[in-house]
Amino acid sequence: MSVSTSPRPVGAPAGGSGVRIGVLVTALLAACFAFQLNASMLSPALKHIEDSLGASSAEIGLTQTAFFTSAALFSLFLPRLGDVIGRRRVLAGMLGLMVVGCVVAALATSVPMLFVGRVIQGVSGPVVPLCLIMLRVEVHEPKRYGTLLGVITAVNGGIAGVDSLAGGYLADRHGFGSVFWAMAVVAGVAAVLVATLTPESKADAGGRMDWPGVALLVLSVGSLLIALNEAGKLAAANWPLIAALLVVAAAAFALFWRTENRSGHPLVATRHLKQRATWATLLTTVLTMTGVFAVMNGLIPAFAQDAQAGLGMSAEQSAWWTLSPYALAGLAMGPLAGRLAATFGYGRVLRLGLAGSAATVVLMLLTMHSHSQLLLLATSVLVGIAYAGVANIVLNGLGIVLSPAENPGFLPGLNAGAFNLGAGLSFAVLYAVKTAATPADPASSGSYTAGMIAGVVILAAAIATSFLIPKPVAAEAQS
Repeated sequence: MSVSTSPRPVGAPAGGSGVRIGVLVTALLAACFAFQLNASMLSPALKHIEDSLGASSAEIGLTQTAFFTSAALFSLFLPRLGDVIGRRRVLAGMLGLMVVGCVVAALATSVPMLFVGRVIQGVSGPVVPLCLIMLRVEVHEPKRYGTLLGVITAVNGGIAGVDSLAGGYLADRHGFGSVFWAMAVVAGVAAVLVATLTPESKADAGGRMDWPGVALLVLSVGSLLIALNEAGKLAAANWPLIAALLVVAAAAFALFWRTENRSGHPLVATRHLKQRATWATLLTTVLTMTGVFAVMNGLIPAFAQDAQAGLGMSAEQSAWWTLSPYALAGLAMGPLAGRLAATFGYGRVLRLGLAGSAATVVLMLLTMHSHSQLLLLATSVLVGIAYAGVANIVLNGLGIVLSPAENPGFLPGLNAGAFNLGAGLSFAVLYAVKTAATPADPASSGSYTAGMIAGVVILAAAIATSFLIPKPVAAEAQS
């Protein structure tokens, strides 16, 4: 098995800048908080936006899709731009544009204006990978880095549910615009903290940006993401459009591969794409997200709210019993998972998290027929620990510690895209299975069961591919 043998962290100088780590982590956490609010704080306010703008649920849903698609696409190349022109400069710029997007959305008087605001907010997509790279430059000791990695990455799973609750509170009392103004204030504070409290860093190798490669990769992945979002509509999907988008995605990627082979400063050297450190990590991330994301963010909340087959909860109740405990458990487990990965091995801890996620979904399958709120709560906490608190943390960390020294932003950026791709696939695949298995009896939970079984099978594939990921020797404590 090949291993990473770099004598020091990728992209790191021989010594840190001398910045106090507590100050650095505070600034980076502020940036991650700002991004997470953009991703999750708006969920409870979507109905308010529909009513205020006189829009349909589908139109408002499209603005959400626009944000996540934009975030995925900017993640593909902004970490590399940080390698070239400076990570602090890029991160502060992203946060500044986030403020602009929040203001545009807060002032929105129509769906198109809201759509533009959400696309601009999506520039913040690679906040977490950039923060982890900047932390890696300053913190070289494996156990300490693993712990701090877990602290920062755990925020990406949700701020213990407080973000959603705050969004609902503001929307109910002050309208949906107040949610975006709150996001803008947090993003503005984060931008100032990053600009004033973090050191600047670049990749050792320097280089230039490969903008032709960027354009082709964004076209390829963007076409694929739009096709997946369209496929998620199932019977209402435009299948000829999906086929055309898949052809465009394949052709653009073929041209991208050819361009990278000929470029003197490629966005992604094809030799790196051929390495297991790249494709095995990305494949494991996609499979993990596909297997678990729609279970916890779609099927379980829907089952909790289903008055015939499920528990008949309200939307707010289901969040309290499922999503909030899931996010809180992940937030609490994250720092410990990062330290365990650095101590006992990223691969071992990743497989423990994946196996725990699969086992807990199986436990959900076995107990959901009891219609017990306490069992739903317990299994949501367990998935939060295993996936949000362990697997998600380690997969994000692997994108950092396995990235090549001459291009440290490339794998974190692609891995961020893999997370978004897996999330889209999860809703497309698991909901397709759920729909296909819909029983004649509306009181039967068979469709939910089928979707979750599909998730378990995909998680098993993720466990298998995780054995192909090389061991990041330099990032693990040596016994």
